[in-house]
Amino acid sequence: MRAQNDEMDGIKKHIKSSKDKEDAKPLDKPEQFLFQLSQIPNFCERVFCILFQSTFHECITSIVRKLEILERVCKTLQSGTCVSQVLGLVLAFGNFMNGGNRSRGQADGFTLDILPKLKDVKSSDNSQSLLSYVVAYYLRHFDEDAGRETCVYSLPEPQDLFQASQMKFEDFERDLRKLRKDLNACSAQTENVCKFSSEDILQPFKGKMEEFLGQATTELETQEKQLADTHKIFLELSVSFSVKPKAGEKEVSPNTFFSIWHEFSTDFKDQWKKQNKLMLQERVKLAEECFKQAKEKASYNVKPKHATGIKAKLGQKI
Repeated sequence: MRAQNDEMDGIKKHIKSSKDKEDAKPLDKPEQFLFQLSQIPNFCERVFCILFQSTFHECITSIVRKLEILERVCKTLQSGTCVSQVLGLVLAFGNFMNGGNRSRGQADGFTLDILPKLKDVKSSDNSQSLLSYVVAYYLRHFDEDAGRETCVYSLPEPQDLFQASQMKFEDFERDLRKLRKDLNACSAQTENVCKFSSEDILQPFKGKMEEFLGQATTELETQEKQLADTHKIFLELSVSFSVKPKAGEKEVSPNTFFSIWHEFSTDFKDQWKKQNKLMLQERVKLAEECFKQAKEKASYNVKPKHATGIKAKLGQKI
């Protein structure tokens, strides 16, 4: 909203020409507003600092949220018990299915691109897939809460994996560089305002900006370190899963790695919901049978005893 140079020249010219005239027309409200803004010392520098302060929190929060998702997914895939159990089942069942083949029946591992293909491997009667069998076996033998409302999906959520697959470390570095550049500019502009402003108009700008700059510097340094740590964790994760960069990539990208896991987790969760529902129905049916048997056992008839006592005999004589 700050007036352009030609606009300010016109406003000042009007004020000067109408200064000593009784019938001079006053400035309209928009022009009066622009003129009042121009009277604020170091207005441009102050506005830059205030605007940067208002947008910094939103920008840094967005980076924090994305890095938290990325780090959480990486740590779950690296050390999650469910992940190792599921991968172990896939390897064991794959070796069993290839048991008659000496070259393929004793594998020590497999590449990740096999995971999304498990749903395409069908049983001989085509009634279920290898994926549905793995999910059912896992729930019945490894998950104590399976078939209950307390059962929690233990693999990374498909939505988190999708978001992680869309992230790029280059974008994080670029955003943090821009924030660092703007923060340095804000610090320099704050110094200029404090240097050329009189004491009566220095506060509260000086106090608030110094507090903000201190907090912003700490937050930015924290996220720069967090990015470096998360990048390291991701590269170690890709090496542990033996994922190699695609042609043209210097290193494995999140898209290359997490796209596979996103597709697998989506398919796995669909089957997980179905199997949990079946197990819940089985539990309900079993509970109903137990209740029915207990009820039948409790419903017996009480037969009166034969009157053979002295009181009964005396009663009969009377």
